[in-house]
Amino acid sequence: MLYLVEEKQSATSTLNQAINALKFYYGSILKKKFIYEVKRPRKDRKLPIVLSKEEVANILSAVDNVKHRAILMTVYSAGLRVGEVVRLKLEDIDTDRMLIHVKGAKGRKDRYTLLSATTLEVISRYRRKYAPEKWLFEGARDGRYLSTRTVEKILEHACEKAGIRKDISVHTLRHSFATHLLEGGTDLRYIQELLGHTHSKTTEIYTHVSTKSLGKIQSPLDTLKLEKGGDD
Repeated sequence: MLYLVEEKQSATSTLNQAINALKFYYGSILKKKFIYEVKRPRKDRKLPIVLSKEEVANILSAVDNVKHRAILMTVYSAGLRVGEVVRLKLEDIDTDRMLIHVKGAKGRKDRYTLLSATTLEVISRYRRKYAPEKWLFEGARDGRYLSTRTVEKILEHACEKAGIRKDISVHTLRHSFATHLLEGGTDLRYIQELLGHTHSKTTEIYTHVSTKSLGKIQSPLDTLKLEKGGDD
């Protein structure tokens, strides 16, 4: 455990898995009590990386392939997980109500989220060109949907072309969707529904990365009258 903490700097989830494995081994296999009462580590409270609207626009604009652009636009405009976007079927795009039906998402829950008019236009162009039959974004093999790794590669290439240096993943687009909605005045409860979060606490993390309130606060340095200097 000390090695995992100090040498490997393992995440909280990894440490808890190790503790559970040790307790199972001692209790169920050796039929003994666990030797030490190991205190479980506190859960990591890392804030998500969020892109600005300009950065999102630059990433999407860097994608020339209409299929690739449709995938990334769908992720961002609907706040989807990468596993959700690749499993979308043609029937899940509700053009009458302008909604996307996400089926069997995390926790085996269905939900509806937004279908952007701009995204729909790109999806329509993509469908005319590629004519998918079952899955909205089909993979190279017949009858299979696109792999999540392929979507990650598409984003990596787009970020490289757009000059984005942040360490991001496809999930960053989902974080950015939620944060931009919050900054635009959307109620947190609606964002929770769109993201499919069970608990409001999960959605509240976006209040910590939103510039909606922080952007109104002026640094005390900007209120000081300083003499010019510092050229040497």
